[in-house]
Amino acid sequence: MSVKIRMSRHGSKKHPYYRVMVADERAPRDGRFIEQVGRYNPCTEPTLIDLDLEKIDAWIAKGAQPSDRVSKLIEEVRKAQ
Repeated sequence: MSVKIRMSRHGSKKHPYYRVMVADERAPRDGRFIEQVGRYNPCTEPTLIDLDLEKIDAWIAKGAQPSDRVSKLIEEVRKAQ
């Protein structure tokens, strides 16, 4: 079983927000997940990026692979700290 850290889309039409999830790569985008590790809302000013870096680092240590966009969000949060 390969595990990914990816975003799940929620919200209404043209007003999305995303949850950062740890999920099996075979699960649908908005389907089953293992754990929620953060939130991302591009519609607010300033953009909301709320990630639990401790949980993310623990999942990466276990072999989870972040998606390209989640990797960029992690870098942004680490730069801001």
